[in-house]
Amino acid sequence: MKAAGEEIKKILPHRDPFLFVDECEVMEDGTIQAKRVFKDTEPFFKGHFPDYPVVPGVILVETMAQAGGVGAKLASPDNNGLFFLAAVNNVKFRKQVRPNDTFEMKVTNLRVSSRIIKQQGVGYVNGEVAIESEWTCIVGNP
Repeated sequence: MKAAGEEIKKILPHRDPFLFVDECEVMEDGTIQAKRVFKDTEPFFKGHFPDYPVVPGVILVETMAQAGGVGAKLASPDNNGLFFLAAVNNVKFRKQVRPNDTFEMKVTNLRVSSRIIKQQGVGYVNGEVAIESEWTCIVGNP
């Protein structure tokens, strides 16, 4: 199951400038793989270390959580709920993500129920680990 571009907009409620998933695929083993290219025109680069722009860590966590949400909906298309980030744990930043970097993610479901989704993810740049994190989302009604 794959989604990209307009298909992702049908799955996630987010819109520019806060939509951070370019493409997403659920693999046969249930692992979610996704990508985002952080273009040098992203609005946060103007104010976040403008002389040495890097993607803010909270944006990286949000990007992985959005990828996890896309993957969860691709795997269970009947789920009409909205996923609200409720907790973030065990975040480790390993490498900076810079303008025009391709940020690749692997997300694993730790727990999925009708009310809670707990996931963990690893984000990579050029094959090197940039971030590791776990998060929990509460499923709410639109």
